[in-house]
Amino acid sequence: MTNALHARGTTPGDLDGPVLVGCSHGTDDADGRAAVRSILTGIAAYRPHLDVREAFVDVQEPEVADVVSHALDSDASGAVVVPLLLSVGFHVKVDIAAAVDQPGATAAAPLGPDPRLVDILVDRLETAGLGPDDSVVLAAAGSTDPAAALAVESVAAGLADRLEQPVTIGYGAGAEPRVPAAVAAARADAPPGGRVVVASYLLAPGYFYDRVREAGADVVAAPLAPDERLVHIVLDRYDAAT
Repeated sequence: MTNALHARGTTPGDLDGPVLVGCSHGTDDADGRAAVRSILTGIAAYRPHLDVREAFVDVQEPEVADVVSHALDSDASGAVVVPLLLSVGFHVKVDIAAAVDQPGATAAAPLGPDPRLVDILVDRLETAGLGPDDSVVLAAAGSTDPAAALAVESVAAGLADRLEQPVTIGYGAGAEPRVPAAVAAARADAPPGGRVVVASYLLAPGYFYDRVREAGADVVAAPLAPDERLVHIVLDRYDAAT
């Protein structure tokens, strides 16, 4: 398999510890693929003796179950799947759970919620030019899992505290309100001259980010990745699971 990422000059014999399998949703978007891979290459550079492999639950290959099985068939001392996902949901509770349902494999917690994600969102909004009269919508992919909604609400509360202003939540799918409705509601409540600015609680460019950009906001901030803080969140999840 060609999904292993090693720091320059590192050979397979130099690697130790359980394999870190970074498992993302998968996307057809080239920029999205590069953004997600930047997290894994950052991990490989930060911990050169860690065996880092890439896997997906949809759209792209290799599938997470195949990567885990291959890791366990090697000389590695187990495999830890870190969901490169922002909350629990179907892919964590079903796809990834099934992939690690074998001796030597385990799943870590997803990336969110985490205060560092709020830090990144604040930075993205500042880069997008958030003004004092602007209204903010937090756009998330969405899930039918109530736990996912609770995680998003936690992040929205943290963002509202940091910005010292209300934050409206909108979802791309799976939950209400959808992003266009959230944008419309924020616009209705906006002060004269204020804009609606979307904070993209999305890991990378792709399908949902494209839909967010079509939702009627005045400004849409960039997704979370690439960002070095994501590397440290992933490593924290890995360490907690080992």
